[in-house]
Amino acid sequence: MKIIEKNKDQIIFSAEIDDSLANAIRRYINHIPVLAVDELEISRNDSPLYDETIAHRIGLVPIKAGKSGEKAKIKLNIKKEGTVYSGDMKGVDVVYENIPITTLGKGQELEFTATLIYGSGAEHAKFSPGMMFYRNAAEITMDKEFLEEIKNAVPDADLKEKGGKITIIDDKKKDISDVLEGITHKKKKKMNVVFQKDMIITVESFGQMEPKDVFKESINALKKDLNSVVKAIDKA
Repeated sequence: MKIIEKNKDQIIFSAEIDDSLANAIRRYINHIPVLAVDELEISRNDSPLYDETIAHRIGLVPIKAGKSGEKAKIKLNIKKEGTVYSGDMKGVDVVYENIPITTLGKGQELEFTATLIYGSGAEHAKFSPGMMFYRNAAEITMDKEFLEEIKNAVPDADLKEKGGKITIIDDKKKDISDVLEGITHKKKKKMNVVFQKDMIITVESFGQMEPKDVFKESINALKKDLNSVVKAIDKA
């Protein structure tokens, strides 16, 4: 395994992994328990938005996780003129404090109470902690006549020259295969693509947990279900 790029919201790495397993891990991200709003009681809403619209926006605000299984509450009672943001809510820590909820005019008020529970993205998108996508690393070969065009289009490409051919290793953050295909297509020539064993995997977090933890917890959720299948087979 090799880390290609890492920051607080995203991790990109290469790993030798079968695509069916990578897809299973991707799907099981939506089986990770995540804290989000379950019920919202609006006692006053003088804003221009319907109660249902405000409830929808509150439901999709990413919440920092507390203790697994516990319920939490959010309260908001605000009379200020201007934009109401997610950071104005009290009771839990939100991931992003500047998500706009609605606007209030002079003398207007918004008051509500929300109950939060743990759920999974398989139930509703508001419980999703992030996403994952992947592709195969590739070795791309084409005629040397395209050398200058490739250098201009992809200046950081890993190029190797041999005879009248150029070989490009496509194993970085950015997928350059479409760019290279566009270059060869102009002259109606083909490039030869040989896919490698390594996958380039990108995991993005919506902020409730670190990207690496999204990947790890997805694997744990997959293992749990597989263990259940094994136990069921043993009892059969």
